[in-house]
Order: sequence, then structure tokens, then C-alpha cells
Amino acid sequence: MAELNLQEEGKRVLTAFYGAMSALKLYPVENETVQQALTELQSVVERVVTAEGGAEVRVVGDFFFLNETRLRLDLSNFATFGSFARSLQIHGIGAVEIHAGIQRAEWAPFVSMLLRKPGQPEPFGSFMEGLAGAPVHHLELRPEKGVEEPAQDEEAITKAKRTYAQSVQVAKDVFGDVRLGKAVNVRKVKRAVQGIVDQVLSNENSMVTMTTLRDFDEYTFTHCVNVCIFSVVMGQRLGLEKIQLYDLGLGALFHDIGKQRVDVDIINKPGGLTDHEWQELKEHTTEGLLQLFRMHGFADVPYRQMLMAYEHHMKTDLTGYPANRRERDPTLFSRIVAVADAFDAGTSVRSYQYKPWPPDAVLKEMRDNPRRGFDPLLVKALITATGVYPIGTLCILDTHELAVVSEVNKDPDLLHRPKVKVISDAMGVPLAEPVTLDLAQLDPATGQPARGIIKTTDPQKYGIRVSDYLT
Repeated sequence: MAELNLQEEGKRVLTAFYGAMSALKLYPVENETVQQALTELQSVVERVVTAEGGAEVRVVGDFFFLNETRLRLDLSNFATFGSFARSLQIHGIGAVEIHAGIQRAEWAPFVSMLLRKPGQPEPFGSFMEGLAGAPVHHLELRPEKGVEEPAQDEEAITKAKRTYAQSVQVAKDVFGDVRLGKAVNVRKVKRAVQGIVDQVLSNENSMVTMTTLRDFDEYTFTHCVNVCIFSVVMGQRLGLEKIQLYDLGLGALFHDIGKQRVDVDIINKPGGLTDHEWQELKEHTTEGLLQLFRMHGFADVPYRQMLMAYEHHMKTDLTGYPANRRERDPTLFSRIVAVADAFDAGTSVRSYQYKPWPPDAVLKEMRDNPRRGFDPLLVKALITATGVYPIGTLCILDTHELAVVSEVNKDPDLLHRPKVKVISDAMGVPLAEPVTLDLAQLDPATGQPARGIIKTTDPQKYGIRVSDYLT
């Protein structure tokens, strides 16, 4: 029998659990939808149990483990699986061990009990008492263990992932409401921005790491959240106060709101635009200003945010768009958003850009080509935050190993020597577990760095999703 990929099988198990819970929440057990969900759950669990001799689903905080494999959850499934984690946690359940011989009939009573309110004062004890009277014989439950706390950096990544997922959902809701002409819940957007700012201030590295969770199908929304993150990071580098970071982040999240008034076929067109289509697309900056002016829910007219939407495609020499009839200076916040917008767009897969540039190449172009029209001081601020090789960059080391940049060196003189996770050996064979290295660390024998970066490369060329090694 072929060896199972526990990463993929684990996600299928969690999806099946979530599907069964969702079905039983809505319909009685005899309903066909419920029966199909229970059949699917039995099928995916049985496959793992047969291959592994048993299966243990363990939850620690927002981390899931299948047997000893920690499952890497991405943006598309983090919120879904998080709700399953909470269902276990409110009952004090830390692990569900599934033994060989599990029967389909055992799932309905177990899942139904997960949907009930937890017993008090001992939720786990109450759950076990109820389970003792149910026809469930091949499931063994263990309580949560307070000692199994994730490492501090993993906690930060988990919090950042939660903040990021929630912010992308808010952006999706808001942009959908604008396209449908519905009222926007500005308060919800403000809370999302506050969450991003707070996370950046408490652990900047974890929030920048989230920008590697780029999703082609969700590009519009992840792009706006990424621009918000990069803008706040740059604002922090420039010494802006917290209240100013909130204003900046709010405008950054709304910077492309005007695109919801542009024909969706133009936004998603895979080829080049006609002159007429390009003129229509350029109107999104003016549409964004007008949309924010008409939007209810602000205590005061959001002038700063309106200008960010209007000015973020203006260059420092006032070329770009929209055209200006008189001299003006785009605001600092608009210039920050322009840099953040260009960096994220240049490093992302889009409908008309299937091969994004490596992050270091994008930064070099923004810094060295004055025709791009970016404020050089702000590009420098971004490089200071992201390093010469931003988080998520796939590198080839001088040992010919492949590595993913995982952390920026805080020493401004060593921005070209970040921390990396080595993911393959010199022959290109993937490592079972990535090895974290500090490229600034010196070899005691030579007094020189033991490894260095030769060049960066395209993850798609190797079929690598860099976020798998970072989140």
C-alpha cells in the first residue's frame, strides 16, 4: 500500500469532521445530507486508520496534528478548521484517538455531542459521562493539556493568521457590499485595521509572513490586506503614532475600493487592455474617492482615506494617473500606499501576470528606476522592513541548497543576510523537516559566514508554495 500524505489526508479528515458537524447542525440525523456527510467522514478516517493502524486528531490552540504531523492550514481553510478546534476546546477535548474497527454508526452520536453546550463545571467530565452511554466504542478522548503550549513564535504566527483571515473576510464582505450597492459596515472594517496595527506593533515579523499567503482566487481581497500590512509596517518605520497608523491602515485597506465600480471583465482580463478599457480602469481612483465620500459610518468625512484612494497611482513627478491640471504634492499616506501597492502587486500572481517577479527584483526596480515614480525614502523604509530578500523569497544558497527567507535581519548592515529555512539539499532532494539557519552567523574556522545567497528563483519553477514553510 502506498504511503499516505498525512498533510493532505489530515485536511480531508478535518474537512469531513466540519462537514458532518455543519450537516447535523442544520438537519436531523436521518436527512440525506447528514448521511452523506457521515459516510464521507467514515471513508476518510478509515483510510488513515487502515494505513496507519490508528489515527489521532490533536488540537493545541489553533494547531492541528494528525498523529505526529502538524497540519499546515492556509487562508482558505483556517477559519473553517478553527471552528472545529473551538468545538473540541469548549468541551475540554485535546485529542480524539480513533481505533481500528471504527464503525460509521459511531460518528452521529459523537458529533451530535460536540454540537451541544458544554457541561459545567467540568466540561470534559460531562462529555465523557454522556459518551459512556452512547454506542461509541472505538473513540478514545483525552483532555487538553496545559503544558502543551506552542512556542512563542508559533503563537505569534497563529494570532497573525487569525487576524489575517478575519481581515481578508472583512475586505471580501465590504467589496461585495460596494459592488451590490449595499451599506458598508465601517465599524467592522475599523476593527480589522486595528487588529492589523496591533499585531504589527506586537510582532511585525509574523504579520509580514502572512503576506506570503497569496491566493489567486482571492487576489483582490488579499492584495488590499497586504497593502494595509506593508503600509502600517512602513508607517511604523517612519515613526507614526498609533492613531496615525490606524488612519493609514484604513486608507490602505480601502485604496482599491473604486475597482468595484469597474467592469469585472476588465479587472480579470488575462490579456492586455484596449485603450478604452485602460481608460475605464484608471477611473477606479476617482471612483474610490467618490465611494468613500458617500460611505456612511465615519464620524468625520474620511478625507485622508479619500486622498489615498485617489492618489495612490500618482508618481512623484505627477505623471501616472489621474492627470493633474495644477501642481500638487501627493500626501505622505498616499505615497506610502503607492509603494506598498506596487510591491505586493509585483510579487503576486494575477489574471494578467502568471509569473510574478522575485521580491528582491521588485524592490530593486522600485529603488533604482526613477521612471517608476516612487518616493525613494519610502522605498528605503520598505527595504529596511522587508530586508533585501523579503520574507517568502525562494533562494539558492552557495551550497546549492534551496531555502526560503523566514526572517529579516534586524541589523541594517546585514539586511542581505536574513534567516532562512533550508528546504532541500544540494542535490535538490526535499528535506523531511526544514532547517533554520541565520546567514549572518560566522563559521568559527574561517571567520566568514558559512552560507550565502547566490540568487533568488521562482517558486513555481520548483512547484513550491513558500507559505507552507512559514505558516
